[in-house]
Amino acid sequence: MIQEPEVPEPEATRREAGVTESSRANRGWWDRNADEYQNEHGTFLGDDRFVWGPEGLDEVEAELLGPPEELKGRDVLELGAGAAQCSRWLAAQGARPVALDISHRQLQHALRIGGEFPLVCADAGALPFADASFDLACSAYGALPFVADPRLVLREVRRVLRPGGRLVFSVTHPIRWAFPDEPGPEGLSVSGSYFDRTPYVEQDDTGHAVYVEHHRTLGDRVRDVVASGFRLVDLVEPEWPEWNTSEWGGWSPLRGALIPGTAIFVCVRD
Repeated sequence: MIQEPEVPEPEATRREAGVTESSRANRGWWDRNADEYQNEHGTFLGDDRFVWGPEGLDEVEAELLGPPEELKGRDVLELGAGAAQCSRWLAAQGARPVALDISHRQLQHALRIGGEFPLVCADAGALPFADASFDLACSAYGALPFVADPRLVLREVRRVLRPGGRLVFSVTHPIRWAFPDEPGPEGLSVSGSYFDRTPYVEQDDTGHAVYVEHHRTLGDRVRDVVASGFRLVDLVEPEWPEWNTSEWGGWSPLRGALIPGTAIFVCVRD
């Protein structure tokens, strides 16, 4: 039997990574890892729930996009939709969602689950929509943690939103970057500078990035929102609920009881 050659594990490092390299690396990473991601987290996410992060904050209770009864007939863009669980929930409320993701394989999982709404494979930094096409935009850990220029994405979102439109997005809480990405006690001791904005990069043996994640401080995120033409109306830091006993990567009940894991920005396009 012929054995497949072993693929070396990528090297984890901190170095600069620009817009093009980050986009290319993350498209490839999500295409390769979509199956594993959906297998591991699909039960928690459900097929048609709108969950803002590993804490389990549900849009049903949070109403960050507005009361569910007011979603009917609204055009909604979901960025970094993955298997489009959030879009499926929005469609059930009577909204008209469009689920966008950079990963073709993630959207294949959306097709597998099903739903009567468009799926679009595109980069969030170059949205293939006309100006003022949507009433709302949302992103649960999609796109923004992985892009080198978040203002490019935010300005694109503002362009496709109608005046008065709302954008709500969640990302890893910036304070987490100062701690090891571990769910246990080792993840409670500061290991680096919160102010070090050097991206986290996994690269192959030729030095090409295969995964990139970008760090912005809380102040950076606020300035990005404002500089892109939005008004920040709320910043939500979900507390870890007692019912949630699961771990998700570095998120856990232990850490969640002590330090925030998710930041949700609620923004309005005036």
